[in-house]
Amino acid sequence: MREKIIEQRLVQAVKNMGGICPKFVSPGFDGMPDRLVLLPNGHAGFVEVKSPGKKPRPLQLKRHEQLRNLGFPVYVLDGTDQIGGILHGI
Repeated sequence: MREKIIEQRLVQAVKNMGGICPKFVSPGFDGMPDRLVLLPNGHAGFVEVKSPGKKPRPLQLKRHEQLRNLGFPVYVLDGTDQIGGILHGI
């Protein structure tokens, strides 16, 4: 399954929960996760979307660590079967 399809399914699942899932773009600060997940009642997290079996690059892993150190949940999603668990975690 292509990364684009996984990302579309994530966005739809977030919408179904009453949230929003904007594409996260951070000019001048490379390596940030692809999506910001904002759910009702102030729940937020970051999701890096990858094709099945692909891993984040070293810079992405560094950004994930920085965000986690700030207290934000960060997930790597490489299959649609993981979406429910990620949203539950957020």
